[in-house]
Amino acid sequence: MRKYAQNSPEAAARIIALTVMADGDVGQAEMAMLDDLGVHQQLGLDREALHAVVDTFCEDLLSSKQLAWADACPVDEYTLAELMHEIDDPALQRQVLGLCCKLAEVDGHVAEGESIVLVAAVAHWSLHYHMLRAHP
Repeated sequence: MRKYAQNSPEAAARIIALTVMADGDVGQAEMAMLDDLGVHQQLGLDREALHAVVDTFCEDLLSSKQLAWADACPVDEYTLAELMHEIDDPALQRQVLGLCCKLAEVDGHVAEGESIVLVAAVAHWSLHYHMLRAHP
């Protein structure tokens, strides 16, 4: 798995990519939502750079033989924790989690794999209180 600089746009984009892939199906709805939300702009990337991160993440998963799942998160717990540790800026954590929630909900169903990613983000980034305040 590639390493990205701490709090870099690429590290954030990879967590977004993980959310998009976490249900085992990279659907058109998720890809359209990336553009509709302007995720690349929000993260400080151009559109091609965001898609390059998604592509290289797929390559990393394939080369590590982790891309073999059935409706569950395509990375193991250790890798998931490593990806989450690349983001330690609280504002960026909240931004990424918000984007991930929107992407997970785009098809009207939060799959098990998507839920695993969202719960991991909340836990690793200690955003429990933030989540409670976000939904009064």
